[in-house]
Amino acid sequence: MTIAALRVALRSSKFVSRLPSSHVSNSLLYRQISMDARSVASRLKSSGLLRTQGLIGGKWIDAYDGKTLQVNNPATGEVIADVSCMGQKETNDAISSARDAFYSWSKLTGTERSKYLRKWYDLIMAHKDELGQLITLEQGKPLKEAIGEISYGANFIEFFSEEAKRVYGDIIPSPLADRRLFVLKQPVGVVGAITPWNFPLAMITRKVGPALASGCTVVIKPSELTPLTALAAAELSLQAGIPPGVVNVVMGNAPDIGNALLASPQVRKITFTGSTAVGKKLMAGAAETVKRLSLELGGNAPCIVFDDADVDVAVKGALAAKFRNSGQTCVCANRVLVQEGIYEKFAHAFSKAVQDLQVGDGFSDGVAQGPLINEAAVQKVESFIQDAISKGAQVILGGKRHSLGMTFYEPTIIGDVKSDMLLSREEIFGPVAPILRFKTEEDAIRMANDTTAGLAAYIFTNNVQRSWRVSEALEYGLVGVNEGLISTDVAPFGGVKQSGLGREGSKYGMDEYLEMKYICLGNMSGH
Repeated sequence: MTIAALRVALRSSKFVSRLPSSHVSNSLLYRQISMDARSVASRLKSSGLLRTQGLIGGKWIDAYDGKTLQVNNPATGEVIADVSCMGQKETNDAISSARDAFYSWSKLTGTERSKYLRKWYDLIMAHKDELGQLITLEQGKPLKEAIGEISYGANFIEFFSEEAKRVYGDIIPSPLADRRLFVLKQPVGVVGAITPWNFPLAMITRKVGPALASGCTVVIKPSELTPLTALAAAELSLQAGIPPGVVNVVMGNAPDIGNALLASPQVRKITFTGSTAVGKKLMAGAAETVKRLSLELGGNAPCIVFDDADVDVAVKGALAAKFRNSGQTCVCANRVLVQEGIYEKFAHAFSKAVQDLQVGDGFSDGVAQGPLINEAAVQKVESFIQDAISKGAQVILGGKRHSLGMTFYEPTIIGDVKSDMLLSREEIFGPVAPILRFKTEEDAIRMANDTTAGLAAYIFTNNVQRSWRVSEALEYGLVGVNEGLISTDVAPFGGVKQSGLGREGSKYGMDEYLEMKYICLGNMSGH
């Protein structure tokens, strides 16, 4: 079946795209969305979780110059709240607060820190519905998905509350009889945590959990697009009894805050999730004071479907890997590589599944895809698709803004994609699935590795030997075999090549926040 024939089949298919019916007024839908969002915002405010000030030394404070910035609902464009717009001075005070708190926090036993973290976890889970609503309000993802993020993010706090008691050292046999050699692991110090907008809670807990468990204190800089979830989580950390200054939050002028964190010799580590371009700037800036770095940067994930794959499993996995969070994750399938023997069958089944995705406001029942985060994100998607079409690609499904308006975009599939197109070379960060053909296993591996990124990859095959061969050959930090959702708190998350440094989650995530100290005791033969 050609791409043109596939488009015709989809138009006549019983799998009708879940767009607003022509007899339903978009203006009525918009008004309903706005009313629902305002109602949620009002409830959150009365619950005490809708914070708008920064947190420094356990106190909620305004920006020193009184400046604020607007946080908007991407589904409606309406202002949710005006939050403090902070900069260098506030960040320096937050760093000092974290440094002061470090001396006492790091002296607590792992068991004592564990109890604080466990209480924080319990409070997050007790408020998961409100926190999920807050994520949907400021980030746009469907409510079910947002509540799922709360559970996922809270799991990092729970996991590292347990790991706090398991920071083990080592005893080394000495080559000399009068010496005893051993190794201690000690907290790095003050940590600057810079987090993105696509997972407003989980990207914070994945960093702050191990940092606090290790004995570090933190200054969090959430995205200025989604600071409200971070502030709510910080409020719950105070309610959990975590001492003032251990958790600080500043938001606002990103360059000023970032530069202050980089310049301060009191900040001993920077942990960042975001774009590769910003990660490189942080890496260069951290050189001046030789800071420890954890960087989780951009991806260009291949999703490889072999001829021997179970089509239903591959479609389900590719759908989850591509369209979760409207395609706005660093581990989203950026390229769907399909072996030529199964190409037509997979493309048809995949297109039907994508066509059935319901787009809309995240608070509406049955919605699988919300809006993109802002207009710039939509324009990026449009430019990538235009580039592909100009180079010979064809739109199988979607390919345009959704009739709901704002930043909603139709779930899209592009066929006849080639490796020189932007869709293949750069991270899309939107609901667009480019499909590329390949002939042999060797071709698939070569195409998959032909990128500077190396975060996540996915393969679908029923051949066990092939799953091992290809997994080992792929130059990626994470590989999902016959599964599209692979992130978990108990496994290490991170990339290779230009997708970053270090690992988050799992027992290995603790090491990113610990320094190793070797101690030699001499003259041990004396009496």
